[in-house]
Amino acid sequence: MKQDRENPVLDKSYQFALRVVKVFQHLTEEKREWVLSKQFLCSGTSVGANVREAVHAQSKKEFIAKLNIALKEAQESDYWVCLLRDGGYLTVAESLPLLKDVDELISLLTSIIKSSRNNL
Repeated sequence: MKQDRENPVLDKSYQFALRVVKVFQHLTEEKREWVLSKQFLCSGTSVGANVREAVHAQSKKEFIAKLNIALKEAQESDYWVCLLRDGGYLTVAESLPLLKDVDELISLLTSIIKSSRNNL
């Protein structure tokens, strides 16, 4: 991904999306699971897409709104990882890095949204 300058949330959300795509491939090819993995693919890649839209927002309010959507998608991704783990499609070892990544994204997004609201 080409970036003009370093942006941790943009980078982390993009790296998370790449990991989600690889997990989706694993789940569909190895585990033959399509329904839950597709939900995870949609929410997990949507985080980064909404972060990128926020970076190019035309106003502070639009920026906050897009990051709120990204936060909701991150929280949904957390749900799907837990469901895939508890349903036996992902091992605990496979799920831990995903949960760590999504937890970091949730923390980052929450912090950015709070500070952006305070600066409105």
